[in-house]
Amino acid sequence: MDSIDLEVLKTCDQWLNLGRKCQLVTVIKTWGSSPRPEGATLAVCEGGHVVGSVSGGCVEDDLIDRVRREGIVRERPEIVTYGITADEAHRFGLPCGGTIQLVIEPLSAKSQIQELLQSLSQHQLVARRLDMATGEVTLGPATSGMHMQVSEHVLTTIHGPRWRLLIIGAGQLSRFLAQIAMGLDYLVTVCDPREEYRIGWSLPGVDIIHAMPDDLVVEMKLDARSAVVALTHDPKLDDLALMEALKSDAFYVGAIGSRANNAKRRERLKLFDVTETELARLHAPIGIHIGSKMPSEIAISILAELTAVKNGICVPQEMRIEHAKGLAKGVSTACGVD
Repeated sequence: MDSIDLEVLKTCDQWLNLGRKCQLVTVIKTWGSSPRPEGATLAVCEGGHVVGSVSGGCVEDDLIDRVRREGIVRERPEIVTYGITADEAHRFGLPCGGTIQLVIEPLSAKSQIQELLQSLSQHQLVARRLDMATGEVTLGPATSGMHMQVSEHVLTTIHGPRWRLLIIGAGQLSRFLAQIAMGLDYLVTVCDPREEYRIGWSLPGVDIIHAMPDDLVVEMKLDARSAVVALTHDPKLDDLALMEALKSDAFYVGAIGSRANNAKRRERLKLFDVTETELARLHAPIGIHIGSKMPSEIAISILAELTAVKNGICVPQEMRIEHAKGLAKGVSTACGVD
């Protein structure tokens, strides 16, 4: 789950522990353009303090204003709709005719916020079932591919752990990649058994692990919210880790290197009984073609491709590194340049 929505849950837990009244607001449906997707959350407590967001700001302002004027008086969840008319759409900053539908849920011990956070800390995917008539909540396991379900009587939301990124190698490129990935809400782990690379490697919020990468890949039990990027240029470190990653449920597996070196890598991986189907999942050469040269630009190239895969977007062939560089070489040869 996104870190902003995790922050909402943690703040709700803190407010409840302090005995403060608060309510959780969840986006359940949108029509037209929307700054926040379905499932996005916001929490507001008595006094009008707020965390999270459900729109561009104007809906939040109205929710806060109502709490300040009326207090938190709901005793059970309620579905509220903003922006039905053009006037309301303009007032709340929604596109003309746009609509956003929310569930506003008063929280209490029966909301099971603390229990939900405990499950998320164990990297579990959880279905939270809210009884709209009573406010009672039950928690249960969710499976990959499950989505939020809304009815007149029950709201079921899916809460998963944060997206994870395992970076193999603690070089300069890894530092840039880790920094940008954290800004994209990834929980980042860097693995490198080489002490000379780990010395002085300190980036707040990033775990630097001394282990063989293939062992760590297995230990992490990579799921569909996990990505692996191999950046060491050392087959002894990259290849076995890639083999394990390609056999996992990781949504993205990539490796740095030239077209020639990646062709050799694919042949080596076949010797490890990696199937053609598994090899087809390998993004190598890694990234999309944006003319990147500097480590910071290469990191952007990598994360651009990773983000496209995460969002189910097919990267055009001409944007792939291998294809683009092949075309560039052909152009250079035609111009008499080696």
